Amino acid sequence: MASLQNSLFINSLPQKLHGRFVCCRAGVSFLVRAEQAHGSSINGHACSSEDRLGRRQLLSGSAFITWISLADMNSMSFAAETKKGFLSVSDKKDGYSFVYPFGWQEVVIDGQDKVFKDVIEPLENVSVNLIPTSKEDIRDFGPPQQVAETLIKKVLAPSNQKTKLIEASEHDVNGKAYYTFEFVAQAPNYTRHALSTIAVANGKFYTLTTGANERRWEKMKDKLRTVVDSFTISSV
Repeated sequence: MASLQNSLFINSLPQKLHGRFVCCRAGVSFLVRAEQAHGSSINGHACSSEDRLGRRQLLSGSAFITWISLADMNSMSFAAETKKGFLSVSDKKDGYSFVYPFGWQEVVIDGQDKVFKDVIEPLENVSVNLIPTSKEDIRDFGPPQQVAETLIKKVLAPSNQKTKLIEASEHDVNGKAYYTFEFVAQAPNYTRHALSTIAVANGKFYTLTTGANERRWEKMKDKLRTVVDSFTISSV
């Protein structure tokens, strides 16, 4: 764990987030609406039975092209509409994907690979950090509770905050081991309730952390758990 403590660095998100906002990406629904409009324009013309057959073939072909377009966009780093209330992001270069609540904005922060946050409630955010490692499995660093406690005290919270690990567990996704844990970090003027999930793959140590102000935990916990549970690593 010493090498992990010395090499892993993540900026503390409970502090003021510095960075610039980036442009929001267009939603997938644009293609669907365009396709519907295209179909409506065709329906506006009188046609023979042959024309109707040709129209059905055209619409079928257009729908297929739309499906291919959506699949192609999903193969890139692209925020798309997913389950209600969430957007998804996929980083094909570094091999990870997750979802985040609709309305959160992407910001750029030194030391973080990706960050999204609520501009009104800045403690409500999600960050992804990755560093090189020679390990091949998260279990090589130790059991879930040991690794979680070290990360919380040394990395995920400032040294002047009082922290408490609530629970830590291990689960498997497609043969890959992940550690997921819940903790709180108490600062002088607020307490942050957070969730993290970590894994090792592609020569990297991946960390996703999300959380909220303790006063909003009951309202946000289901959304935050959806974020953590969605984090998936793929081979690159």
